[in-house]
Amino acid sequence: MSLPVREQVKYWGLAALLFVAVLWFLGAVILPFLVGGAIAYFMDPLADRLERAGLSRAAATGVISIAALLLTVLLFLAVLPVLFNQLTALVNEAPVMFRRLQAFMLERFPDLQDQTSTMRQTLENIGKLIQSKGGELAQSLIGSAMGVINAVVFIVVVPVVAFYMLLDWDRMVARVDEILPRDHAPTVRHLAREIDRVLAAFVRGQISVCLLLGTFYAVALMLAGLNYGIVVGAIAGAVTFIPYVGAIIGGALAMGLALFQFWGDWLQIGIVAGIFALGQFLEGNVITPKLVGNSVGLHPVWLLFALSAFGSVFGFVGMLVAVPVAAALGVLARFAIDQYKQSRLYLGLGPTARRDDNTP
Repeated sequence: MSLPVREQVKYWGLAALLFVAVLWFLGAVILPFLVGGAIAYFMDPLADRLERAGLSRAAATGVISIAALLLTVLLFLAVLPVLFNQLTALVNEAPVMFRRLQAFMLERFPDLQDQTSTMRQTLENIGKLIQSKGGELAQSLIGSAMGVINAVVFIVVVPVVAFYMLLDWDRMVARVDEILPRDHAPTVRHLAREIDRVLAAFVRGQISVCLLLGTFYAVALMLAGLNYGIVVGAIAGAVTFIPYVGAIIGGALAMGLALFQFWGDWLQIGIVAGIFALGQFLEGNVITPKLVGNSVGLHPVWLLFALSAFGSVFGFVGMLVAVPVAAALGVLARFAIDQYKQSRLYLGLGPTARRDDNTP
């Protein structure tokens, strides 16, 4: 016999409060374990395929770890230095770009020559701010990134945690299944499979979309001759995780740089605009439908709310768990709605019961 509903609500509520408390008090401590667990979760399907191909779990984990190590070394040696140099150059070039923009505006709009003009004073204040904060911006970007995820986490803790969690992933899932409440085990398994489906379709697929679009934008803009094209492509690809935002931010940045670099050469400016138009067409009609699918159930507004809420409350750790929690809450909400539609509250008593109630 199962527990009364009131008791079940109490225990599940305590479990939810415990989860929030762990995030609140141990956020900085559990960060490497969350990152390592996320990597193990993403790599588990690949390890399962290698096992089906004849490798043992240990051998499959070793192959994946070696490949990830080689890819990381290649990334640090080939991509990150170029990206860092272009970002630094872009920040240092920003004051010069602004001065040229100011001269262009003064030439096209002579009214700005008036020193008392509000627009003239605003432009001068922006220029002074860029000149004084340009160097600090680059240093703060680098410092904040290293403050969030320091080198020790990446080099030592995260790979070790990811290796052992990937090695024991199936055993951990089986152990969790053993301790599920017996009365609710089938329902919990069903909900867990649904959450896994949503996460697999969205997170794994969306990361692939970000990488593909970021690479496309970076290579295409570089071939088009746009300065800092790799930085623009990396930014557009990274922010593509939030639908439409990546295209808006990356497109605005690329068009601004194109207008500054190719002013008067409208063909070259049109090529830059066409690259982002082509990227959006491919994302909406080819890449996202193939890799993410249309039945994920994570609305962009819900995703943006989850990222903002968890990020503001729990910091960087909250942003890491925002998407899984949003997916889980979405699945639970759909399950609750289905249960409600099967309940007497939604269906009512039915015509037979109503006739019986009206019988004298």
